[in-house]
Amino acid sequence: MEPTVKSNIKTEEYFINMGPQHPATHGVLRLMLTIDGEIIKNVEPDLGYIHRSIEKMCERDSYQQIVHLTDRMDYLSSHINNEAVCLVVEKALEIEVPERVKVIRTIIGELTRIASHCLWWGVMGMDVGALTTYFYAFRDRELINDIFEETCGARLTMNYNIPGGLMFDIHPNFVNRTKEFIAHFKTKIPEYDRLLTGNVIFQKRTKGIGVLSPEDAISFGASGPVARGSGVNCDIRKIHPYSAYDLVKFEESLQTNGDCLARYNVRIQEMWQSLSIIEQLIDNIPEGDIKVATKAVIKLPKGEYYQRVETARGELGCYVNSTGTKNPYRFKFRSPGLSNLGVINSLATGSKIGDLVAIMSTIDIVVPDIDR
Repeated sequence: MEPTVKSNIKTEEYFINMGPQHPATHGVLRLMLTIDGEIIKNVEPDLGYIHRSIEKMCERDSYQQIVHLTDRMDYLSSHINNEAVCLVVEKALEIEVPERVKVIRTIIGELTRIASHCLWWGVMGMDVGALTTYFYAFRDRELINDIFEETCGARLTMNYNIPGGLMFDIHPNFVNRTKEFIAHFKTKIPEYDRLLTGNVIFQKRTKGIGVLSPEDAISFGASGPVARGSGVNCDIRKIHPYSAYDLVKFEESLQTNGDCLARYNVRIQEMWQSLSIIEQLIDNIPEGDIKVATKAVIKLPKGEYYQRVETARGELGCYVNSTGTKNPYRFKFRSPGLSNLGVINSLATGSKIGDLVAIMSTIDIVVPDIDR
């Protein structure tokens, strides 16, 4: 037998900064890593680089103005964020919006979800080295942005929802262009699978990496695809339906492995479900008004109100404390990004730096949603 050779090489923990990145990436986030060689011992997020005091600004703004602040948070879920504020104001005022508004809001919300997942998919591939995905994803996302631009005049920080309804009716081309997109995109999701999902290298980079248990997902308050990738039922559209979600049939996208690949697959499945929801509604948009009359200056009755919606990243909650004036005493957002980011140290500890990139991508962080 050969004698055992003892290594005299000593390892030493050291600290490196990952970021802060340029705002044009996922947002300005700094991660302070404690590493031993290539192995991560601890990850500590450093936030606040793009904090803009949005919640404080809400205290001085009217409720109509607050709507326009929310699309600067998770800018990839603009319409859904706007809808959340409108819903909590309508709940406080006991306003029932027309059925036409509910259906249009739901269609717009699901188009927003698909557009967000498209961008995530393209960037996810690019983060792990597959540059081609970025171009494929933006090809399809631009088609949705074209519909949004024709509908509300914007392509990123979009405003269309107002308390009591919609700013104006849908464009005459809206239904046809949406149906054309559905037909187009049904042929593209299988293309995504051929290009990335089934790729051997991609599977190696994501399978068994960053495993999140259901217990930890619940403990950290994770939501959206991050939690559903661990088998946690948390889709607000199912649990507490709003707008027209009680009129459609769809499945909650769930995976049970809890790893990066599971979270990836949840979002792929969600794109199919979003297409199904839009298909069920697009030919059945009710006729009628697109808003109900509200006072020029909205004053909510004194009290506390809460509304939650399912954004592309998870549960967004809006809490309002009103004293009966035209400005809220307190407006608090429960953002999905902050809770989802909380799991990162648990997922990354013991992994390599390259794995951290994949983990970050499948958490799908939009930092302005966290900093606010």
